Amino acid sequence: MQFLNFEVVLSILLLSSSSCCYGFTTPRLSSSITSRTTTTSSFLLSAIETNDDVVEKKKAAPKKMQNGRDKMEFLKNQRDAIAKKKDYLRGAGAFKKVKKEVTQSMRDQFDSDMMNQMKETPNFKLEKDGAEFYLAKDHGFCWGVERSINLAYSAVETFPDAQLHITNELIHNPMVNDKLHAKNVNFIQKDGENQKDFSQIAEGDVVMLPAFGATLDEMKILDAKKVKVVDTTCPWVAKVWNTVHTHQIRGLTSVIHGKYGHEETMATKSMCETYICVKNLEEAEYLADFVASATEEDTERTEAFMEKFKKACSSHFDPHKHLIKIGLANQTTMYKKETRAIGQLLQKTIMSKFGPDLINEHYYEFDTICDATQVRQDAVDELCNMHYNKPEDGGNELDFILVVGGFDSSNTAHLLEIPQMRGVRSYHINEAECIRADNTIKHRTMDGGIVESETLLLPKEPGTKLRVGVTSGASTPDKEVQDALGIIMMLNQLYYQKSKEGSTTEEEEERNDTTTITACN
Repeated sequence: MQFLNFEVVLSILLLSSSSCCYGFTTPRLSSSITSRTTTTSSFLLSAIETNDDVVEKKKAAPKKMQNGRDKMEFLKNQRDAIAKKKDYLRGAGAFKKVKKEVTQSMRDQFDSDMMNQMKETPNFKLEKDGAEFYLAKDHGFCWGVERSINLAYSAVETFPDAQLHITNELIHNPMVNDKLHAKNVNFIQKDGENQKDFSQIAEGDVVMLPAFGATLDEMKILDAKKVKVVDTTCPWVAKVWNTVHTHQIRGLTSVIHGKYGHEETMATKSMCETYICVKNLEEAEYLADFVASATEEDTERTEAFMEKFKKACSSHFDPHKHLIKIGLANQTTMYKKETRAIGQLLQKTIMSKFGPDLINEHYYEFDTICDATQVRQDAVDELCNMHYNKPEDGGNELDFILVVGGFDSSNTAHLLEIPQMRGVRSYHINEAECIRADNTIKHRTMDGGIVESETLLLPKEPGTKLRVGVTSGASTPDKEVQDALGIIMMLNQLYYQKSKEGSTTEEEEERNDTTTITACN
């Protein structure tokens, strides 16, 4: 059944109530009217245009955007064209036959009875053998990570005879990646310049994209090789890509709050036409100061700016041209308070330069910090509050907060920053084996260094309990946390009883005074 276009019906009604009565010619009110001198009768005949007619005309019309370029020039369209092909698999619907089996296998490998027991208590608390453990109310695997693991494991089960590859670590967790190695998945190697070697991939192979996503160039290479692609990219990462696509449509430069060498940010950069990355608020302040006061005549200052961001901006970047209209995006795992501070800074800077009435023409912001990142950061903040609150307010002073997650995991690193900046003793480990039987711990510092050995349990007053806050990154299985807590319980029995007697060995004192720090790879 065909219906009249709404604009046309409105035109007919207007015409019949006015100019029809007098035989006047009528200005064009519909796209179907081709002349301003059309008579009333011919106007009425030509105005009867159906919705099907409108659709066909839209299909035939050239797809030009505001800047005059063909729509297919936009990077998102190139990505979408690849993703629509039959050998490009994404979403659980592609692996329905094995989903139930794989889900159960993940539970068996990663779940923890101890952690489940803690979650069932009102305060997420476990008390055992003179020690109290307080679990952050939001911690561990997020939905996006569980989805990525499920898709990767499902691909292994679905294509048992195929050669399987993955373009990067699936997630930043050694336990999960080791299990993929054990399933004979080939991890694409990188050279000294961080370039990947795709020569080992042959037609018909199965290639998995990690939770961080892949660059557009990588997607094109795999498409040309005619392989099956299993895309495990987290939907929150794809949401950022849609945001930078909006920047491109609006003619904005994408200012990305993220680490330019991180896999997720590398993928996001590839979806931008023009971009610049700022790692933290300090770099954002440097950029904002340049926007506010730099001139094209100041070549020395411009050269210094480009030198600072030479690895963090698009190849054609011109700070005087490309910082006039900007949009903010971010790596999904960044510290949310810092992202918000950067947004406020940039908005204030643009408003001061161009005036509040033009802010919408020169600045665009959309929150792309993922929910999982936010709630985990908030939960660690609550642990810090408990540490400082008085007992009558539900407070309990903690001996330390343990943060478990990959050393390369950005979201885990930011969980450490919160207690560190609030003055709460805290440690970031990537696996349970970082806690050793000699009461030392190997851990990552907030600036990225690795402390190879530091005393964990310090002397305490007799009769006081060991109290530990616990959290884990979005890529960390509960089983990994359980193993770490088990070692702490053992140390509590072996060393804490000695510390209650007030004895500290010379060797322990020496370990307290000196630590070995190495760079984090």
